[in-house]
Amino acid sequence: MASIDLHFHSHASDGALPPAEVIARAAERQATLVALTDHDCTSGLAEAAATAFSLGVDFLNGVEISVTWNVRHTVHIVGLGIDPAHPALAEGLAGIRAGRVNRARDMAASLAKAGITGAFEGAMAVCDNPEMIGRTHFARHLVNSGQVKDVRTVFRKYLTPGKPGYVPHEWAALADAVGWIRAAGGIAVIAHPGRYDLSWTLKDRLILDFKDAGGQAIEVASGSHGLDDLHRYALVSERYGLLASAGSDFHAPNESGRDVGRTDDLPAICKPVWEALNERIIRAPRAAGI
Repeated sequence: MASIDLHFHSHASDGALPPAEVIARAAERQATLVALTDHDCTSGLAEAAATAFSLGVDFLNGVEISVTWNVRHTVHIVGLGIDPAHPALAEGLAGIRAGRVNRARDMAASLAKAGITGAFEGAMAVCDNPEMIGRTHFARHLVNSGQVKDVRTVFRKYLTPGKPGYVPHEWAALADAVGWIRAAGGIAVIAHPGRYDLSWTLKDRLILDFKDAGGQAIEVASGSHGLDDLHRYALVSERYGLLASAGSDFHAPNESGRDVGRTDDLPAICKPVWEALNERIIRAPRAAGI
């Protein structure tokens, strides 16, 4: 198991823990290099970086941008080594966040038609950053209120296409998201490719569009990937000349497939993305060398 985790979340977006707490949890698991990658916001990065520095863990500023690709597909692009204050990135993320509250009200109205009332207020009650309210907050409310047994069941019965509570949303364009990341000095990464319900023809097109936009890396090791996926996307990274990344995609204890701070080792054929980000790493005193 590797001690590098370049994809996880805090309560600044849809994680359950504050930035300092999730970094401390990663440090407890002997992480040596981490990146906080909250959805469409960077407000937790200063706290996370300060905590990592104090605990001897090297840190990269990160973000995970929601993208609408090929008209109807939602994909996620991680940005690593970004300058969170860069105007293009900050303005782009603000634009994505702007529609979330209205979408949440529409989600609650859809759930009400299915007999689940008060969902907007319940989701807001478990959302630490109202700008970032999303499906996970609705899921946690339904679990906390005893209406559904766990978050996985919520997403199986609700909040996904064709089910009550799902409301489509127009996210950022792929070229825009990659452009914001590059303008902010970072490297763009296709997040958890194994999760997307796309044919290999469409995945090939996504990767080529991503590369054309300036994207440079793909997540090979992911909390969403099994062993077959790990090796499959290692081969993909080699075939397309992409750097390889690794991330747990941790959101909360008992919700995520992998705890924060540890990921699978990348296969030997991979070129690790963090080696290309050496100058962007915030080095902590006495942190283990990468």
